[in-house]
Amino acid sequence: MENTVAFQEIETAMKKAKDRRMYERYQTLYLYLQGTEVEQIAHIINRNAKTVKGYIKAYKTGGLPGLQLSHSPGAPVRLTKEQQEKLKQIIVGSIPHDVGFTARHNWTLEIIAAYIKREFGQSYSLRGISKMMHRQGLSYTKPTYTLAAADEEKQRVFSEVTFPDLKKDT
Repeated sequence: MENTVAFQEIETAMKKAKDRRMYERYQTLYLYLQGTEVEQIAHIINRNAKTVKGYIKAYKTGGLPGLQLSHSPGAPVRLTKEQQEKLKQIIVGSIPHDVGFTARHNWTLEIIAAYIKREFGQSYSLRGISKMMHRQGLSYTKPTYTLAAADEEKQRVFSEVTFPDLKKDT
């Protein structure tokens, strides 16, 4: 009786499954409860037997909720908290030229990658650096330049009189 209830529960879950990977997990149990051998199930769902056994074990220990996909933690962190804090302080408190990069006044993901490789011996993709900067509370902004000693009146005359006259000549 208990097996029949479990079988019906899995059938219902299969019908409701919107995620292909969850459907595959339910299908594995469906086949397993019908008496299909693990190797056959692995062949049917195109997975190895270890994966099939993992699905079955997850079901036996946690029921259907035990099969739910958990969030992947991603790759392990390569920089320690101290190294990440040092990196943040360097980026916030200096320009690339200050730490040995020639003719660079703005931090870019490429420069940060080169700095991390040089200082900490770790390689990161640009996307990985972007995500790390976001976690550090930093964001990319395109630099804008304004003249500190600009004469507003001369700028107005240029944009309203001189520039339109120049455009007419071309």
